[in-house]
Amino acid sequence: MPTLEDAQALDRADPLAAFRQRFSLPENVIYLDGNSLGPLPVETPRRVAEAVAKEWGDGLVTSWNDAGWVDAPHRIGDKIARVIGARPGEVVVTDSTSVNLYKLIMAAAPLSPGRTEILTERGNFPSDLYVAEGAARTLGLELRVVDRDDLVGAMSSATALVMLTQVDYRSGYRHDIAAMNRIAAGHDVRIVWDLSHSIGTVPLDLGRDGVELAIGCGYKHLNGGPGAPAFLYVAKALQDKITSPISGWFGHASPFVFDARYQPAPGISRFLAGTPPILSMVALEAGVDLMLEVDQNALFAKSAQLFDLFALLVAARCPELRPVSPDDPATRGGHISFAHDHAYEIIQALIARGVIGDFRTPDVARFGITPLYTRFEDIWRAVDILDDIMARKIWQEPQYAVRRVVT
Repeated sequence: MPTLEDAQALDRADPLAAFRQRFSLPENVIYLDGNSLGPLPVETPRRVAEAVAKEWGDGLVTSWNDAGWVDAPHRIGDKIARVIGARPGEVVVTDSTSVNLYKLIMAAAPLSPGRTEILTERGNFPSDLYVAEGAARTLGLELRVVDRDDLVGAMSSATALVMLTQVDYRSGYRHDIAAMNRIAAGHDVRIVWDLSHSIGTVPLDLGRDGVELAIGCGYKHLNGGPGAPAFLYVAKALQDKITSPISGWFGHASPFVFDARYQPAPGISRFLAGTPPILSMVALEAGVDLMLEVDQNALFAKSAQLFDLFALLVAARCPELRPVSPDDPATRGGHISFAHDHAYEIIQALIARGVIGDFRTPDVARFGITPLYTRFEDIWRAVDILDDIMARKIWQEPQYAVRRVVT
């Protein structure tokens, strides 16, 4: 059984260890929830303060040009493109994941006229299901929801579009993007991918893997801050064939001509809508710049090691927690989950002891094991505290059963 000394030895040999110092992490807290909200990069407060005091305070409206505000959606988008294996001009930062998903569904489904359904999997992230249901209703299509194992067989000549999340938000199960795209192409079907739990955790190469449409989150592993803008990806070959359903100002071909009639901008720009939230963009860019320094393969290699240590320790010390995440690194993302009838209470007891994970209904205790700042020692100590909570049944104390709004 690995000891604390074994974990500390792994930390000393860790090639990514120096990145931990690039985050503002509170003392006496083991943060295992970066898959929900990434922690604060050390550089972010300085960058945001500069944008507030100098660019906004001194530059005022001239900063749209002089400080590059107007270019931020594309500049940051091109940086994200480097992380996910896309080309310049294929990614733009704008709006939220939900809004971007709606844009892509509404834009892409009509490319397959005469088809009657949008296909997705049961257990997909609920927000994505809500958006897809609303878009399908507007388009006069059916949202067909099937089990994951039935997805391939469910694709047919009736399918206008498939909407999938690569990494499952509960279990961490990861779809093989390239394989699913090949299968979909055999049915002349496009897939819209949600990469919110993928970027910053698993190596991505959208160009190589034939991805045409995707969205992703800015505040999880990109560490852009709460509610950070999201990103939207459209492959170049498809960009001028589709138009955003939101005919917004910044998506106009010449927004500052103030033409009374809408003319979509060329390329990815047409998927912009309203004025970019600059302070949020500045915070996100700081997180993206940090991610650009990281070798994504090294990142995932450490993620797999952290996962294996966590799984081994829990199996030995807390066997009443049932593993629900895949064993094979090739089929999982960057978090580990366990099922227990009282998972909510267990997570609340852990938080009270300084170990922050989260709960996902109905019975899942979920732990993000983000390699940039999570140490092997953190994993060992977290399971040691978990073992104590389970052995002494601390989770049964009544205060831990009180349901809070955010879980």
